[in-house]
Amino acid sequence: MKKISKSKKGFTLIEMVLVIAIIVILAAVLAMGIGTYLTKAKAAASSVSLHNVSISSVNAAVEAAL
Repeated sequence: MKKISKSKKGFTLIEMVLVIAIIVILAAVLAMGIGTYLTKAKAAASSVSLHNVSISSVNAAVEAAL
């Protein structure tokens, strides 16, 4: 029968589970942060679109008056 030496290198199952759990937690935090930034980006894009529409309507009114 072979004797298992304690100098054998490697990861235990608990260490691997901990690493996977940490990665999952970090991914969840990242996903929440990305959702917040996407919402802010959509709001900013809508604001810019509204501003462009108002400028276009003013330009059209000025051209119609000429």
